[in-house]
Amino acid sequence: MIDFNRPHLTGKETHYIYQAVADGKLSGNGVFTKKCQQFFEERYGFKKCLLTTSCTDSLEMAAILCDIQLGDEVIVPSYTFVSSALAFVRAGAKIVFADSMKENPNIDAEKIEALITPCTKAIVSVHYAGVACDMDRIMEIAEKHNLIVVEDAAQAISAEYKGRPLGSIGHLSAFSFHETKNIIAGEGGMLCINDERFIRRAEIIWEKGTNRAEFFRGEVNKYGWVDTGSSFLPSEVIAAFLWAQLEHMDDIQARRKHLWELYYTHLSPLASSPNSLITLPSLPEYATNNAHMFYLVCKSLEQRTALIKHLKDNGIQAVFHYLSLHSSPYYMDKHDGRALPECDRYADCLVRLPMFYDLKDETAIDICNTIKAFFA
Repeated sequence: MIDFNRPHLTGKETHYIYQAVADGKLSGNGVFTKKCQQFFEERYGFKKCLLTTSCTDSLEMAAILCDIQLGDEVIVPSYTFVSSALAFVRAGAKIVFADSMKENPNIDAEKIEALITPCTKAIVSVHYAGVACDMDRIMEIAEKHNLIVVEDAAQAISAEYKGRPLGSIGHLSAFSFHETKNIIAGEGGMLCINDERFIRRAEIIWEKGTNRAEFFRGEVNKYGWVDTGSSFLPSEVIAAFLWAQLEHMDDIQARRKHLWELYYTHLSPLASSPNSLITLPSLPEYATNNAHMFYLVCKSLEQRTALIKHLKDNGIQAVFHYLSLHSSPYYMDKHDGRALPECDRYADCLVRLPMFYDLKDETAIDICNTIKAFFA
């Protein structure tokens, strides 16, 4: 069976973990945590980065920083992973779901403003497959209505919008280092703070509601419980693993982009045929491709189901992605009843192909040929 995903190891992960153990600092915020955070701050210009135990935790920190209260509304795309909404639900927010674009699964920025009410507090822009949302339009709307923008950049490491790194545009952003992402730590995430008014509080929330970090920097003569927070700080073992990945980021990204282009080239005839049997990923002019995933959009749920079965029968693990959150068992009765047809179309028709660093070129071509055989 050709797996959908296989975690890639650079070779230094266990070495750095051993080094962290030997240094006697395992509880987090040690040498490797600081190396990783500094890497992102210097390379991408994020004003402050804080590693977390997961992207979900980064979003929960963002919800606290947004000061979400019971009854506040947060606009979130329906076609996304549950964490994009759950973090704000846990803080008491009502989620107002937005539809996707016709061209790609990202939130349709032109439909956001109609969803804003006096209760709206924030907009969550999810960069699906590492492809940028229309951030200029989203930030324009946010500024007009005094809203906070949280970039869910879980899939968007090293991707750009008009030359600017994703995660550096909104007031806050969250990244993931889950084993299915480009750069991994098994589990792990990162909160990036781009608005300076949130930096001090973010660090306190990160340190379980204490000003401990300020104490260790000598900025206060003692530390105590000063705010809400939780244990969001990951262990140094996770940071050590992540550092081994970051040292090889350029190589990892280059390999994934090569595989993405290979898929696109070999499958383009199916998308450009007179009957246009499938739709391939669409990249807006303002976005770059970080090759987080390669997906196809089928014509119907029935076609997708048959294609996935055909691939499985030929030893290839291909998978669908999200179910629309507005129609989920948990939130269906809380949704306002609006139809979100593009979200539902992607939920029914999108299929993801195997994508990982160690996937061989010939294997990717075999996958393409198997798909072509299905449509022959």
